[in-house]
Amino acid sequence: MNPAEEVLDIVDERDRVIGRATRAEVYASGLRHRCVFVLATDARGRIFVHRRTATKLVFPSLYDMFVGGVVGAGEEYDDAALREAQEELGTAALPRPEPLFRFLYENDGQSWWSAVYQVRCEGPVNPQAEEVAWHSFLTEEELEQRLDQWDWVPDGSFAYERLKAHRGRAR
Repeated sequence: MNPAEEVLDIVDERDRVIGRATRAEVYASGLRHRCVFVLATDARGRIFVHRRTATKLVFPSLYDMFVGGVVGAGEEYDDAALREAQEELGTAALPRPEPLFRFLYENDGQSWWSAVYQVRCEGPVNPQAEEVAWHSFLTEEELEQRLDQWDWVPDGSFAYERLKAHRGRAR
């Protein structure tokens, strides 16, 4: 299926479903929907970082420290997190991602409820060529060094800052 034709739930400011629309309609009209962000680490604790392909509907060719995407109509956040992580990492050998927190992302007429997860990927990855133009596992220090050097997806950058704050509270 063409990604623009995928049907998504439209949600209100409290994350309650109030309708449905295609991804193309959601993006064109700035309708609030749901997304998942999964921080994937390898057995050594390094973070999977990738550059999105130039053909992506949103934020093409930008770097991201999360795998993830939109939650389909009628789909649960947890199921979407596992599906998206398996698709983008190209492996079915993943445990169910651990939910961490949710937040409402709003920026430049865009709005989506975001659920942040983490998962350990101990096997080899084979990222989808349609989604991922480049990838590597970076230490957190290497990632931090590149935050000011590379162009990052804005929602992922926001989610990463929230994750760092969440970890600070969790300690």
